[in-house]
Amino acid sequence: MSEHTAGFILTAAPRPIPHPTAYVSHRKTMAAAEDPKEDMKNDEPDEAEDDGKMVDLVSQEGDNFQVEKRVAKMSELVKTMIPEEEDGETDQQEIPLPNVKSVILGKVMEFCKHYCEEPMNEIEKPLKSSNMHEVVQEWYANYVEVEQETLFELILAANYMDIKPLLDLTCATVASMIKGKTPEDIRKTFNIVNDFTPEEEAQVREENKWCEEA
Repeated sequence: MSEHTAGFILTAAPRPIPHPTAYVSHRKTMAAAEDPKEDMKNDEPDEAEDDGKMVDLVSQEGDNFQVEKRVAKMSELVKTMIPEEEDGETDQQEIPLPNVKSVILGKVMEFCKHYCEEPMNEIEKPLKSSNMHEVVQEWYANYVEVEQETLFELILAANYMDIKPLLDLTCATVASMIKGKTPEDIRKTFNIVNDFTPEEEAQVREENKWCEEA
């Protein structure tokens, strides 16, 4: 990952992305996520109404993804964009998602479909292991075994579409790639150029010494 890519990830999204250090720091800076099974229970009335209904999600390239409405509504953005149906209305609703490429939207919907059948376990903070197979169920660990570019595009898509479980999973995956590594190792992992002078780097290390002690 280049410096420009790293900066883009932190600044381009419309709302703050959880910083990966929330998963690796010994300071628990983020509150524990709600039980996904409880969320599913709360959504049951809506799911009953949406049972069997479909919606078209349109990617950046104009490709249509026909998805069950209950699955699409995992995205808070999509949920707000679906108009209320009038009596007798049968037209399938079309939701444009101009910030999401087709290949990424397909991956996002793959996640949402599986989550509706098997909700992901809550991800503990700080992260208990750098091996995602020890953090979440097998399917979810395999899901994030992708190229770095795809992983970061999934983070952006999850943030843009406001899909919290997917954002948690992808950010935790980045955190697992950082956990236990030195700054030099992290630069190599993400192909980041060090533009600090030796004096500036020493100062940053001193100010953030607690991170290395975690």
